[in-house]
Amino acid sequence: MKIFISVDIEGVAGVVLPAHGQPGNLEYEDARRLMTEEANAAIAGAFDGGAVEVLVNDSHGPMINLLPDLLDPRAELIRGQIKPGSMFSGLDDTYAGAMCVGYHAAAGDHGVLAHTYSTRDFTGVRLNGVAASEAMFFGAYAGAMGVPVILISGDDVTARTCGSLFAGAEVVQVKTALGQRAARAVSPHEARKRIREAAERAVRAAGTMKPFRVIEPCDVAFDLTSATRADICATIPAAIRYAPLTVGFKTETVADAIRWMAVCAMLGSHVT
Repeated sequence: MKIFISVDIEGVAGVVLPAHGQPGNLEYEDARRLMTEEANAAIAGAFDGGAVEVLVNDSHGPMINLLPDLLDPRAELIRGQIKPGSMFSGLDDTYAGAMCVGYHAAAGDHGVLAHTYSTRDFTGVRLNGVAASEAMFFGAYAGAMGVPVILISGDDVTARTCGSLFAGAEVVQVKTALGQRAARAVSPHEARKRIREAAERAVRAAGTMKPFRVIEPCDVAFDLTSATRADICATIPAAIRYAPLTVGFKTETVADAIRWMAVCAMLGSHVT
């Protein structure tokens, strides 16, 4: 049985500040170690549950956060960007299940470091008219391949709003949001224990879980953080300018919706 694990950083126990996800400071070095250990907990649980192959995708920011020499050597690691599939790069229909470790709530929610794909560029993202988190986008990406999301971990807002998307999935809450940049968290050791135990249960039950799917073709819309960013994104021939700050696309697949989200974020990175 093959298991895929996507690891983000904002939902990790102990992570509460933007600096925790930004390379070049001591807070980040602590956070990436905590992120790596939560990944290890999920890996160990997957193997405990019967996995014979585990692929881990580094899914935060520059996607070079996980510490390879500290990662469980039984797993393979995808890191770096730009890469096909982004946060779910490497996933295909041969996997029995996908796990979302260290995930966070969507832009507009009051969860710890809540955002969707880019805090710099988007204040809101909607998929088929529904406010969308990264878990929704990539869970649907997996679902289109017939792969269910079998575990998600993060704060209480993530557990409530994202975990509910995936019927039967293990939902692991490791902290309670007190605000955008504050939380009450269990100890890292307790978080890892919960994730490992949940991952084992998830793998054992993976065959009973159904993939999360969205209607395709899709409508995706992005609320940009500035009119200039919206102006730039609106120059894309396929773009639709819904409002001064809102640009969207009609796509055949959720994978294409994700690609447009990445393109708009990359274009926005050039705005000063």
